[in-house]
Parts: sequence; C-alpha cells; structure tokens
Amino acid sequence: MVKRRRFLALVGGALTSTIVLAGCLGNPPTSTDAGGSAPTTQAPAAGNTDLEVKTVSLGFIPILEGAPLVIALEKGFFAKHGLEVNLTKQASWPAARDNVVLGTGGGGIEGGMWQLPMPQMITEGAITDGKKVPMYILAMLMSQGNGIAASTSIKDANLGTDLKPAVPFFKSFSQKEGRKFRAAYTFPKANQEFWIRYWLAAGGIDPDKEVELLTVPATETVQGLRNGTMELFSTGDPWPTRVVDDKIGYLATTTASIWPVHPEEFLAIRSDWVDKHPKATIALIKGVIEAQQWLDKPENKAEAAKILASRKWYNIPQPVLERALKGGYKPGTTATPETDPKMGPLYWNSDRGVISYPYKSLTLWFLLESMRWKFYPETINSVEQAKAINDKVTREDLWRQAAQELGLPASDIPTTSSRGKETFFDGVVYDPENPKAYLDSVKIKR
Repeated sequence: MVKRRRFLALVGGALTSTIVLAGCLGNPPTSTDAGGSAPTTQAPAAGNTDLEVKTVSLGFIPILEGAPLVIALEKGFFAKHGLEVNLTKQASWPAARDNVVLGTGGGGIEGGMWQLPMPQMITEGAITDGKKVPMYILAMLMSQGNGIAASTSIKDANLGTDLKPAVPFFKSFSQKEGRKFRAAYTFPKANQEFWIRYWLAAGGIDPDKEVELLTVPATETVQGLRNGTMELFSTGDPWPTRVVDDKIGYLATTTASIWPVHPEEFLAIRSDWVDKHPKATIALIKGVIEAQQWLDKPENKAEAAKILASRKWYNIPQPVLERALKGGYKPGTTATPETDPKMGPLYWNSDRGVISYPYKSLTLWFLLESMRWKFYPETINSVEQAKAINDKVTREDLWRQAAQELGLPASDIPTTSSRGKETFFDGVVYDPENPKAYLDSVKIKR
C-alpha cells in the first residue's frame, strides 16, 4: 500500500507540475493576462541573505482557503521576506498527504494548506499507514467561505441550516429511492466531513445510519451533482457558488451559519523542515500574514479574484470568485442574492479577533470531534491524549514571533491559547476549558 501511494503521489505531482509549467510556457505573462498570472515561484528580494534556506515547496487545493498562499506568491510577500516558494496544485487531499510524506527529498512537498486534523494525524501516523511524519501547525489560513450545496433533484426538500423540518424527508428517502441519501466531502475524517456531520446530527439525523457518506475531490463535486452521483456535498468555495451559478443545485447552508468565525484550514509544515530552518519558517509566516491582510481589504477583492481565476491556479470564472470573496451568496431554493462580508471568507479581521492566529482551543476542537465519532480510537481515546497531540503540533509561538517582527500592534497578537467559548447555531457551546462537557452535550455520537 505504501509503495502504491508513493507511486500515485509521484504521478500526481508530475501531472501537477506539467499543468503548472504548461501555464508558464509560451509568451511571458503580462499584467493584462486574464489571471494576472505570474511564475509559480519568485526570486527572493535582494538583501535577504540570512535565511537558512531560500526555497520551500508547498501544496494547495483550489478552494478559497488556499488564496493566502497564492496571493503571497503573486503579490511578492514571500519574496519580500527572502523566500522563494514553489507552490503546486494538488490533485486531491490524499495526493497532498502522500506528497508531504515524501517530502522535497522524495519529490514531494514540505507542507501547505490542510484540513484538520490532517497535520495531527500525519504526525501520529494515523492516516499514513503508520508512518509518522511530525508536522507543525503555523497559522489559520481562513475562516468561513465554505458551503453545503444540494442538488436540484431534492429542491422540494428545501434543506436549510436547521434540518429538523427535513427529518421526514431523510427518513423516507431510502424507502422511495431504494438507497441511502448520498452526501460527499473532500477527505474523510476532516473539516468538510465534520461540517456535514455536525449539521446533520444537529437536525436529528444520524450521519452513520441514515446517510451514505462519500469522498470526492473538490474539483469533481459540481459534476457529481450534475450527473446525480450525490445529492449533496460540503466543500470550500468557489465550488458551492459555482453550483448555484450553473443552476444544478442550491446552497442549503454555509459553515458561517453553522459556526460563525469557525476554524477552517491551516498552514502546516513538516517539523523537520521547520526545526532546521527557523528563520525561513518565520519568513514564510510573515508572507502569509501580509497576504491575509491584503486579501481582507474590500478594495483588493476584485484583483484577488482576477489572480485566482488563472488556469494555473483555480481555473474558475473571475465573477464567481469575486462574488464568493465578497460573501455574495444566493442561499436557499430561491437563490435570492445576499451580500454580507461578515458571512463570507475571513482572512484577517473578525468579530472574534485575528483570523490567522493558530489558537490551540480551535485546533483542539477537531481532535474532540474525532473522538466524538471514534475516528481514530487507537490514536485518540481521551481528552488528555487529544491535548497532548495538540500541544505538540500547534506552534503559536512561531506565529507570535513572526507577528512581532512584522511590527503588528499588540491588539493583533493574542496572548492566550484560547479564543474562549464557542457557540454553534443549535445552541451547543464548546468551552475549551471543559472539553468533556462539550462531548457530553452533543446528542448523536458514537
């Protein structure tokens, strides 16, 4: 199995490199190119000569969580701090996982954007056939910006954030169709599956008994609804927005509606690379922070959409990306346009403080949800184990050092590891000071 994964990872990486390079061949890109395109690496800025290494290879998936990495490269924030980042589009989350196990020495990557708890479970060898590859979580890349999209084939069910009115629909679905309701996410036992599970369970629907859960790459979710292989999927924008635009489905809910200002995907790097290159790591975090600040400014949304729309990055129409970046959703079966930036993707500012900071209270939640569903019983079966893993992997200290060196105001640099109590749409409260109480409070669990 390990050999097969290594082969697939190498093939996926080769194909990705071919696609990226193809986008760079021919006439040199100009500022008038459709995507505002630039090479996938940039030379370090002159004068930055004190880094232990000048280059790092990272991976990303074409959803809005990856925008800070693309923008940091395209707008020169990485180069400003003396770092050349080789950024490659990953074919899928399994490919990203396998490529980080390989590392640069094996033709893979050193890290990039991740759904949680992937970095923790890669560290423990729980999703890598027992091969432990320690990683560090360095920053949160984005909050919100995710949606749960449903097919027009179930438009009559009129699914929304509160699923209690739809319980009869789910209960009778298998009797009418001769099979279970099918819901998809992009990687098992991680972010996107957690959102679906929390949403279903809050409505009184057991995701393990009444729904068939599928794993589908983000780029294939739209086609999955189109051809009827699933009724619903959970993933990051721009794919839910694309479903509405293409009139093949409707936006049942957003993750912002489930948990306002929730933790989403994170920047995580192999710990051996970080330990060997502490100055380069700080430079990397600085570039990401400045990209997040740039992305969060309303006046930059249009340019960001133009950059991301490029074939070498997202290959998505610019208007779709721009509306998604601005929080311009069309929720429900009526698809009535709404624009509320606070409900859209958040990269820096929020009502709960700075988005980028890797609060241990937030990274811990994903491990608690893993316990809730008994995803990794041989790795995590107690709150104490979850905390130990979390403390080992989440490196708040490195983020704080980068922020201080950037000269950020003290108000933008958290001094504690907890963001405080978190409240979900159904009234459930997650108190990081009492994780067991949270686990006891959720009604549907394993």
